[in-house]
Amino acid sequence: MSYETSSQDLPPVTDWVNDWDWLDDQWGANAIEIWNSVREQTPVATTERYGRAHMPVTMAAVSEVAHDTEHFSSVFVSVARPDAPRTPAPPITSDPPDHKEHRRLLLPSFSPKAIAPMEQNLRDFCRALIADLDGLDRADAAEQYVQHIPVHGICELLGVPESDADMFRDWIFRNFQLAPRDNAVRIQVQQEMDAYLGQQLDVRVDSPQDDLMSLIANAEIDGEPVSRELKLGYAKLMIIAGIDTTWSAIGSGLWHFAQHPDEVAKLVAADNDHMIWTTATEEVLRYYAPVTMGRKVIADTEVAGCPVRHGEQTLVTFPAANHDPEAFENADQFQIERGRNRHVAFGLGIHRCLGSNLARLELVVATQEWLRAFPDYRLDPDRETTWANGQVRGPRSIPVLLNR
Repeated sequence: MSYETSSQDLPPVTDWVNDWDWLDDQWGANAIEIWNSVREQTPVATTERYGRAHMPVTMAAVSEVAHDTEHFSSVFVSVARPDAPRTPAPPITSDPPDHKEHRRLLLPSFSPKAIAPMEQNLRDFCRALIADLDGLDRADAAEQYVQHIPVHGICELLGVPESDADMFRDWIFRNFQLAPRDNAVRIQVQQEMDAYLGQQLDVRVDSPQDDLMSLIANAEIDGEPVSRELKLGYAKLMIIAGIDTTWSAIGSGLWHFAQHPDEVAKLVAADNDHMIWTTATEEVLRYYAPVTMGRKVIADTEVAGCPVRHGEQTLVTFPAANHDPEAFENADQFQIERGRNRHVAFGLGIHRCLGSNLARLELVVATQEWLRAFPDYRLDPDRETTWANGQVRGPRSIPVLLNR
């Protein structure tokens, strides 16, 4: 297959076992059914659309790849053209032993103690978004609510202007939806982000503020300043990994609950029951886990008996693992009071999501505030929900009737 082929020229997938494509139009709305169908046939699917790449769909196979840093490198964190230019964004793109120091540098900013004080600000922000919908019969829950919340959280954490949110959203769209097949788009997005974030970092070298961008700007490891390239990588990671991922989880939850008024009634009636809200949002994370990562094969090995070769690519399909019936009882059922729920929405191994505490807080707060305000909302039958494909899967448009 020619790598000059545009995404529009590629034929639709008809064989998900031997020719999968996470940018295929079928993926966004149907990924769960796709993974389940593949799992019935094989634990690992393959494709040649990005060079030879593999897609494990069982918990055992996904866990095997995620924990194996000897045969799989995180220098590739997405499946893309083999000749795609890659830039470091540690700790997510780093391998042992370097990974540990990069993660140690950033981890305190995402600890429960650091994130908890953000709750009231997030609630106030969600309530303001809801107030803007006052008097409306119809709304787009994604565009008018969900997609603003993680941007707000990351802007608060980094200390960057929220007025630049549209630019961040544009970077995210091009990075995830276009760049995997188009190197020119990938390069352009990287250049734009480097220019913007470099300016933000430069300001804070001499005038540090109480924000994460200042920590990054003045970062040191073992007493030595971190290189500018790595500082830019840290900052890019916060935007690329901290926004789309969470709004996809929140949006998936609101799309789900719009179709299950019985579950909404149960949650609203148990408004002060912390446990049921926790289990419900954890089930959203399990069932609709938005993030699939990638790895580069750096030494020949096998995954669930499937040979993988040096230089090939592999998905670490955490969402598929969350639907493996060998790992979860009644894996195909969404249960808001699921007791045992050791999902892997935030990953496994050394690269488990750095920002999981912030993501969980935003998911709980955004869902609570929406369901409290609109307990009778439902999907608008006259308009269609649209989904994003690729590495971060979730609804991009959720037309709803509010019935407030």
